[in-house]
Amino acid sequence: MDRNIKIYIALLVLIFGLILLADKGQPKPIDWTPTYSVNDKIPFGLYVFDQEAKSFFKNQKIKRIATETPYEYLDSQYDDSEGVENYKVKGNFINISEVNNIDDQSMKEILYFVSHGNNAFLSMKEFPTLLLDSLKIQIQTDFPPADSVVTWLANKKINTRKYTLNSGLNDYFSKIDTLNTTVLGYQNNKHNKQINFIEVPYKNGYVYLHTQPVAFTNYTLLKKEQYQYTENILSYFSEGDIIWYTKGPKDERISGSPLRYIMSQPPLKSAWFLGLFGILIFMIFNAKRKQRIVPIIKPLENLTVDFTKTIGNLYYQEGDHTNIIDKKIIYFLEKIRTDFLIDTTKLDDDFIKKLHYKTGKDEKDIQELVTLINNHRNSYHGSLEEDLLRINNAIEKILH
Repeated sequence: MDRNIKIYIALLVLIFGLILLADKGQPKPIDWTPTYSVNDKIPFGLYVFDQEAKSFFKNQKIKRIATETPYEYLDSQYDDSEGVENYKVKGNFINISEVNNIDDQSMKEILYFVSHGNNAFLSMKEFPTLLLDSLKIQIQTDFPPADSVVTWLANKKINTRKYTLNSGLNDYFSKIDTLNTTVLGYQNNKHNKQINFIEVPYKNGYVYLHTQPVAFTNYTLLKKEQYQYTENILSYFSEGDIIWYTKGPKDERISGSPLRYIMSQPPLKSAWFLGLFGILIFMIFNAKRKQRIVPIIKPLENLTVDFTKTIGNLYYQEGDHTNIIDKKIIYFLEKIRTDFLIDTTKLDDDFIKKLHYKTGKDEKDIQELVTLINNHRNSYHGSLEEDLLRINNAIEKILH
């Protein structure tokens, strides 16, 4: 294993160990978020109430709605056949939530359901505006909020005991239609008696409104005898089926992600992200490309030039200037024939003009070269070094 990799692994193990050491003995922080979700075991979740629903609603069928709105469910249960025009289900619609999670269309359908001889129970701190306007009710909140309120039922025949709820907010009904509304419960905050539970008739049914949904949370139900207050409230719905809208303010459908369990457990979630962070660090430090050294291959040498230089030097050292001049002339004339397609049989004025037109070189320079070539060919004595230099310079002027 590479030495650097060993260092990275040791560093990650050290960081992980320090995190475990820092968390050792630390109490798990309590999540006080008021989710009012049937899946949450935190203080303000409804997990316990969901598990004990059958004991609260004895001999009653419970239908939980989570994946559709109240309008979608109730509308699907309405039988509009001629002569019927009634719901297939009968009983009580209930919803427990921190804030309003019912849209206006669903609220209209709920009231229509109530008008056909059914009941609706809503326990929340913010009720739908459409409902409040329809029932002529107003909600008020005391500020600053208190840590707890004392609650009790108005009907002494049911229970005379008072219960303390840790709600954080003090919502109550500040205005009701006294001619039609029945007060079922009160709360006491700073020695002020306030209404928190009412019954309002609506056509052939009743609407029950309650401002302390904390009474149904895990935190309240697990306290000694606090569950009795919850039982007393639910005693008003002892008949008919229970249609429970369990969907919270946020969509609570179970995630289909394979990591849903890991993400739901804080220790596993921390370990997951720590592992991803370690992999990222490893990738960053090993992003440099690693490969074997590529050997340098020298290009093949052009030996033709060296060979030519060697032969030229040989002729030059031997002093055979005539032979060198002949070779230069042959090379020059071959170049003219190949590149410019000019006949080199006769080096006359016609040749000079053609070469001048095709090369664009000075006609005097061409005339000088032709004269030197003809003189060399007509000479019967050996050429001198000066003749070689003059012919070579003249050829260079034409070819370069």
